[in-house]
Amino acid sequence: MKIAVFPGSFDPFTLGHEDIVLRALPLFDKVIVAIGINSSKKYFYTLEERIDFIKSVFANHPKVEVATYETLTTHFCQSQNAGYILRGVRNSADFEYENTIAQLNRIIGKGIETVFLMTSPQHSFISSTIVREIIRAGEDVSPFLPAVIVQKIKPRA
Repeated sequence: MKIAVFPGSFDPFTLGHEDIVLRALPLFDKVIVAIGINSSKKYFYTLEERIDFIKSVFANHPKVEVATYETLTTHFCQSQNAGYILRGVRNSADFEYENTIAQLNRIIGKGIETVFLMTSPQHSFISSTIVREIIRAGEDVSPFLPAVIVQKIKPRA
């Protein structure tokens, strides 16, 4: 079984994230959207909210699972029998960063492969950081988030 882990904080989960998962589904038997937990990081949305957002987006996609983890990504992959880490790449700066991490993960993960999917052009400018600022400003986030998430979010200061 080909299992991929799509790791991230997903704070919030954007249309770009959704696009990567949907495009990966034909490639894998299962895609685990894995929310990494870093106790020293302050998140905009709670873990429970982020889990709910992602589960709502993929409610009709049985090949998508949502999980959380606090270990190294490669250790989580091993615990899930996942041979692949899925990453979206928006631009050359993303690629440079992700390539370095992928090389390290391949060594630490004893052969776990990283699969890069280029972000679709219409989503290449979207980042969770920018979306959080738009939410803080009280502006319309529907061009950046899946509709089911837009319906669930509340403005935050």
